[in-house]
Amino acid sequence: MDLTPVRRRSIPDDVFEQLLDGVVGGRLAPGEELLSERRMAEALGVSRPAVREAVSRIAAMGLVDVRQGGATVVTDLRRRAGLDLLPRLLVRGGEIDLAVARSILEARLWNGPKVAELAATRAGDNLATSLGAVLDELEADADPVRRQRLALDFWDLVVDGADSITFRLMFNTLRMSYEPMLDALAVVMAAEVNEVDRYRAIVDAIRRREPDVAFAAAHALLEPATALIAGALGFAGDNFEENS
Repeated sequence: MDLTPVRRRSIPDDVFEQLLDGVVGGRLAPGEELLSERRMAEALGVSRPAVREAVSRIAAMGLVDVRQGGATVVTDLRRRAGLDLLPRLLVRGGEIDLAVARSILEARLWNGPKVAELAATRAGDNLATSLGAVLDELEADADPVRRQRLALDFWDLVVDGADSITFRLMFNTLRMSYEPMLDALAVVMAAEVNEVDRYRAIVDAIRRREPDVAFAAAHALLEPATALIAGALGFAGDNFEENS
């Protein structure tokens, strides 16, 4: 891996970014040992504390192991990294990684129905009213990107109703990962965000506290557009019903 001297010596963020890009981009392979703190500081033209802080941040993400004796070894991100890495994996070098985009769609297709099911079981009486207000905005708005954002706001409320910290953190990460694609997906997402009646079917199931119906309604909303988007990304042969 080639290291580029850092211009702003007092800020370790540049060191962190170079190391992170090296791991995510595969230039630093699992099992590879990083340069020593001293040698890395010399190569980058920064202080050793800046390198130490950057390595600590990478280690906190599970991407390297700092072993006894001072060696720092790259780990396998597929085994050790968390969801916080997902946005970084999605967009690399200004380009969307299509395989990562597909995995986000797969997670979206199955997480959405589950949180709708949980919301129908756990949510308070006010959730359906709040969801209906968002859908009124969605129905009235003609801008395709704003409509996607309103759809995300809808699901944000559903996740609140599900009352699951795990699904909440997953949704936060998936939303952060999905939002960079809003402009690119505006046309194909119209197939979903225009289906306001299908959104209202989810709300009705939540209001009536029918978890099975909420799950089915959410899946009916998400599956067609998911298949369409997958095709637009070049995965037209995928069957999300069987392979997700």
